[in-house]
Amino acid sequence: MTLRLKVGRKGYILLPKAIRDALGISEGDELVVEVGEGILLKPAKRKVNIDYLNTAFTRHVERLRRIENRIEPKPGELAEVCLEEEFE
Repeated sequence: MTLRLKVGRKGYILLPKAIRDALGISEGDELVVEVGEGILLKPAKRKVNIDYLNTAFTRHVERLRRIENRIEPKPGELAEVCLEEEFE
């Protein structure tokens, strides 16, 4: 994807909301600027630990498999199966 942005009077550029949303960039986040043949902006967020993600997904799948195969789980049965908790 190529996008043309205008540089403002004080050197500012504005990243469109669609790009910020797609990359998970929020106000206050830092970007890395690489200068070479051009300028490359990248989010400065820490790198993803693939081993950690694989372990977390494996644990999550194992918990889901322990739940009996039925159309609806019992009330509270899925309370400990929350994927969001794996990444806090």
